[in-house]
Amino acid sequence: MRIHCKVVVIAVCFGVFLLLYFFGGNAADDPPLKEVAEDDYFSTSSGLGNIVASKLTKKPLDELHIPQKQPLTDRKEAKVVSRGGNAIAKRRQRSDMGLGRLSSKRARAEEVMHLAVVACGKRLDETLTMVKSALLFSIKRIKFHIFAEDPLASQFEKRLSQWARAISNKFQYSIYPITFSVGNAEEWKKLFKPCAAQRLFLPVILKDVDSLLYVDTDVLFLRPMDDMWSFLKAFNTTQLAAMAPEHEIPKIGWYSRFARHPFYGVTGVNSGVMLMNLTRIRRTLFKNSMIPSGLSWEDLLHPLYQKYKNHITWGDQDLLNIIFHYNPESLYTFPCQWNYRPDHCMYGSNCKGAEQEGVSILHGNRGVYHDDKQPAFKVVYDAIHEYPFEDNMFQSLFYPLQTKFLDTVNTLCGRIPQVFLKQVEKTMRTVYEKKVVRHVKPPPK
Repeated sequence: MRIHCKVVVIAVCFGVFLLLYFFGGNAADDPPLKEVAEDDYFSTSSGLGNIVASKLTKKPLDELHIPQKQPLTDRKEAKVVSRGGNAIAKRRQRSDMGLGRLSSKRARAEEVMHLAVVACGKRLDETLTMVKSALLFSIKRIKFHIFAEDPLASQFEKRLSQWARAISNKFQYSIYPITFSVGNAEEWKKLFKPCAAQRLFLPVILKDVDSLLYVDTDVLFLRPMDDMWSFLKAFNTTQLAAMAPEHEIPKIGWYSRFARHPFYGVTGVNSGVMLMNLTRIRRTLFKNSMIPSGLSWEDLLHPLYQKYKNHITWGDQDLLNIIFHYNPESLYTFPCQWNYRPDHCMYGSNCKGAEQEGVSILHGNRGVYHDDKQPAFKVVYDAIHEYPFEDNMFQSLFYPLQTKFLDTVNTLCGRIPQVFLKQVEKTMRTVYEKKVVRHVKPPPK
């Protein structure tokens, strides 16, 4: 009987122990959290961050796409000295901070797009508005190469340093002096417009840059620069640069009617937006009318100018037309909506691509951003110029742009508003869908 009682007591104790172990072990394990859709705020560069924000409950780190922290050497300031030694350009390379170290080791190195602009005279605000438009809509980081006269260099440095960190983390920049490697510098500087010929020397100066987009200061991006950058992948094996035609209709084009020198194709090309594979340019020998063996880019520029300087009107653009007249296989031409100018609408609409898809890059040449000759162009410029980075883009950019455009519908260029507004609206909606709207995962069954 005693033995039987002992066995019963031992069994009861063992059972109690198992129950305590079972319930105690389960209580220590939290129930799994449901994954809830995350709607981050946009960075202030997009302006759409204030539209939607919802509570983050739990999300794996590898889904956050946290960028890798760049090496310290990428964040330091380096000085770029001109050949003459009397001007210094500072290169600031900013990298994302903080959570970068938590990034997945499998993350690819971030691709950086390169954009060059040349600014002389009273072009500070116009150039900064172009830079702003590129940052507002683009996805990948951009490295700006700003060539400026000495008085402007310090002003660029000051103004860019005042931009919010959320914006400045999206780009890098270098400021360079105006330099010309061959010929008379003063003669080059005065060719057509002040400093415009500088673009001809970009392959020579930016030796460490593989590919580059050059734009005039009076250019505005109405969609991501990434889309223009993708044209590089469309180049065949011989193509090394891309530009848009100067005109769509030969009988009213300038080159086809008035040019006194060779030019590309039927209507010539406009160099205000020029995409370049600099590596290919540097290693190519260009056919020409002076010697049969071909010349490198740098060796070609000065003798070409000397031969045609009394026959050219549009300076460096004319020289580019002459070069690609003799080397047509080297040029890729993109549609007119990627370099949309007053000529495309002031004589009646003649850019079908813009009518169908909207303007991708607006080129306000002839000073139309700063006078009342083409109000449609001025409205777009003013809207981007006045837009604060931190504001909601729909409310502070698109809606005012729509409203002010009503005042231009009685003009030739403003009579089809969707030409100017379609890509802006499409771009903002695309950014919204990518960065704000998330697909909610179904709860576990």
